[in-house]
Amino acid sequence: MNLSKTSTQYNSKIHPKKFALLLGLGSVVMMFAGLTSAFLVRRAAGNWVEYKIPELFLLSTIVIIVSSIVIQLAYTALKKQKYNYYKLGLGATLILGIIFCVLQYFGWQELTNIGIRLTGNPSGSFLYVISGIHVMHVLGGMVFLLAMFLISLKKLSPANILIRETNLDEKERYLGIELMMTYWHFIGILWIYLYLFFSYYAV
Repeated sequence: MNLSKTSTQYNSKIHPKKFALLLGLGSVVMMFAGLTSAFLVRRAAGNWVEYKIPELFLLSTIVIIVSSIVIQLAYTALKKQKYNYYKLGLGATLILGIIFCVLQYFGWQELTNIGIRLTGNPSGSFLYVISGIHVMHVLGGMVFLLAMFLISLKKLSPANILIRETNLDEKERYLGIELMMTYWHFIGILWIYLYLFFSYYAV
């Protein structure tokens, strides 16, 4: 067997973990496409209350965009072996994720204050359910982000760092942060879509 040829063939293909992630994200896309389609179908059926979504949802959109930029910077810092900036980027992304979830909660509170409730008109129920499912995906990502952040805090000697980077090729070395970054970018783009969708169709 030609080992060099086998290695080249493997390196030219997508990593199995990345492929699995993309499959998972594809299923999430299908789920939200189905939910937003159901929103439109139910809206066309009548008995629909129109309302303006709270500005807090716009603020949360800005926060998740910033968090996506920050995790990208963290990835760049890791590739440049600037480990302190990498840790800072992970920590900042985690904090921004928490802020996003808090803003979503207060956005729901504002909806309640104007009479749009989870168990009320379907127009409000859809927003609560769809945005709530999205927040669950954000929280799921934050669990892995927290784990990565805690691991990054583990102090390694220069010798251990050298051994780790020597034993792993570039694809494996940055695989964890690349998977996390891909997922985080995805949920950010997904929320931007949902925000624009609700901004247009809820009013």
